[in-house]
Amino acid sequence: MSYFAHSSAVIDDPCQIGEGTKIWHFSHIMSGCRIGSNCNIGQNVVISPEVILGNNVKIQNNVSLYTGVTCDDDVFLGPSCVFTNVTNPRSAVNRRGQYARTRVGQGASIGANATIVCGHDIGRFAFIGAGAVVTKHVPDYALVVGNPARHIGWMSEYGHRLEFDAHGNAVCPESKQVYLKDPNTDLVYRK
Repeated sequence: MSYFAHSSAVIDDPCQIGEGTKIWHFSHIMSGCRIGSNCNIGQNVVISPEVILGNNVKIQNNVSLYTGVTCDDDVFLGPSCVFTNVTNPRSAVNRRGQYARTRVGQGASIGANATIVCGHDIGRFAFIGAGAVVTKHVPDYALVVGNPARHIGWMSEYGHRLEFDAHGNAVCPESKQVYLKDPNTDLVYRK
């Protein structure tokens, strides 16, 4: 076995788990999911069938990832965040096979207790504030907060809020990477 699983974790076959991944106390990895290398899956995490995790994904305690969710490389999922997969759930109505898909882009961070309503993608390096309820697509590098989540700014790949000058340029204070805000689309790109 090239990964670590705590003795209390439940791992259903078949599933794929990458080298160097760690799965902690009371987590349940269901059949048919694919987990990349060097992931860290915290305590009491549920990863449902067909969920796909890239490499270096960090999942904090008490997170639920349901069928239809894909997380690209370097995603961070904060404590107790939740993904849904049915837009109109009813206990007495079986909607299996009608799951809406959600993709979390490379390097995105989702804060504690945030809820991602299914069918809405999270862009690369986006930052979802703690407790936010995401009800629409989030662009690359966007900072969103609240319920429903609203766009309030932009974040660098190192997780710093970007301040743009009159020419639409911003510099990350840590990495010194330069970002450009396109005046036509109001979207942010790394130079």
